[in-house]
Amino acid sequence: MYTRVQTARNKWGGSLGAIDSWLDDRQQLIVSYCKLAALPPFDNKRTTLPSQANVQEFCQLMVDYLSAGHFEVYERIVSESATNGTDSRKLADSLYPKIAVSTDLALNFNDLYADHLSTRHSGAFDRELSELGQALEQRFEYEDQLINTLYEKHNDSSVQA
Repeated sequence: MYTRVQTARNKWGGSLGAIDSWLDDRQQLIVSYCKLAALPPFDNKRTTLPSQANVQEFCQLMVDYLSAGHFEVYERIVSESATNGTDSRKLADSLYPKIAVSTDLALNFNDLYADHLSTRHSGAFDRELSELGQALEQRFEYEDQLINTLYEKHNDSSVQA
């Protein structure tokens, strides 16, 4: 996941403030996820559930990231499709349902664990966190397609101006 952010940053970084901000948010989300999942380089020998504060921090970053995607980047692609043709809009419309699957999974995870990580859910926590990580990984692939479109359209319009 982290390598994908670095690749995206190298490819699209510095081209548009919205892209840079979103990639920064993605990086923070991934680092928080890795800490929560106890993935290297973080403690990978976790024998207890993470602290409620760590779960809350991750969930807040995740909800902020999802919101930025929906209300900033996706909206910008849709609004720019009016001036840059319909290809961007078609791509966004085709990817949005696929991205929505991970949104639903993420919001469900948030509802279950953000406010109270209890022993009642402890057996499912690691499994659901793993499923969420896989869904986020797939989401990042779809989002990268949207970012690329925004980047290309932004560069096309700046070249034409």
